[in-house]
Amino acid sequence: MPIRRFGGHKSLVSQSQPKKLSYGYTKMNISRGGYRVFSANSTPACSELAKKITERLGVELGRSVVYQETNTETRVDVKESVRGQDIFIIQTIPRDVNTAIMELLVMAYALKTSCAKNIVGVIPYFPYSKQCKMRKRGSIVCKLLASMLAKAGLTHIITMDLHQKEIQGFFSFPVDNLRASPFLIQYIQEEIPNYRNAVIVAKSPSAAKRAQSYAERLRLGLAVMHGEAHHSESDMADGRHSPPLARATTGHTGLELPLMMAKEKPPITVVGDVGGRIAIIVDDIIDDVEDFVAAAEILKERGAYKIYIMATHGLLSAEAPRLIEESAIDEVVVTNTVPHEVQKLQCPKIKTVDVSMILAEAIRRIHNGESMAYLFRNIAMDD
Repeated sequence: MPIRRFGGHKSLVSQSQPKKLSYGYTKMNISRGGYRVFSANSTPACSELAKKITERLGVELGRSVVYQETNTETRVDVKESVRGQDIFIIQTIPRDVNTAIMELLVMAYALKTSCAKNIVGVIPYFPYSKQCKMRKRGSIVCKLLASMLAKAGLTHIITMDLHQKEIQGFFSFPVDNLRASPFLIQYIQEEIPNYRNAVIVAKSPSAAKRAQSYAERLRLGLAVMHGEAHHSESDMADGRHSPPLARATTGHTGLELPLMMAKEKPPITVVGDVGGRIAIIVDDIIDDVEDFVAAAEILKERGAYKIYIMATHGLLSAEAPRLIEESAIDEVVVTNTVPHEVQKLQCPKIKTVDVSMILAEAIRRIHNGESMAYLFRNIAMDD
């Protein structure tokens, strides 16, 4: 009896295997790739980052209309089919934070009801990230926002340099927290003359780990600033004026608790040698710049002859451009996670580093199901 062997000819095997599509970095086909990239911003200035990302991906920006009605309600109209596709919503946060959040929520829900397969929010600067801890009778707004995004239909988020890494635990879906430090370090190496004579400075002890990560990769020294200037914005937020004043009570007084001393921080001092050096202050957010200006003055008094500030998110609110221009700060370097073109016109000391490359690569890898580990190579946990 002949023996039947299982297995086909080479030609038959090759025909039975599905043809694999290869997605190059600049050759993604939006008609076959099964994904779209949309911008949720209603203002042209906030759409610049989305345009740069789509140019790097080699795709067109999805057709949609986001606008405010006369009664200030947000309306979103998606102008093309998204059924069964991976959708990436790029949302940069302008000064009107709450409007940007509503634009993102309404667009995500519109795409969800249009039967999109996956909805990924690309939010380079995550708003309300500073409100991630309970303070007195306040609320953890960052957790509330995470719940709202999940309810609206988001299934994944790409962001950059969260104010606290623990914020990722607020979400019920994956969060990729990218880092801007490789781009800022490259700027230091290429744009700051004689950077080998620099010292990395932490503006506060809480920023020491981030500064140490920069210093180790650049092979530079480290200095830490301790204390605070008078009238700091944290005076009323950290509970130093608790417990409240004693009141006259009648009857049972309850437990007798130990006397609690109010917190007092000394004036700003510098731990480390900055004399005759270039001081580079690193942080994740630069918003109100009073603390940075005060730190720059102290560093100048200690002998630093040039002062740079490196931060991921340049919010630069209120009078920040004017204060920077009039201060001892030589240059402020931020990324384009937040639009700040107006501030750059007011202050030529503000420089921008483009991070659209890493955001585009993250989109490509998530859509293709590739590992994200490559984007975190040579990055310490404390960065």
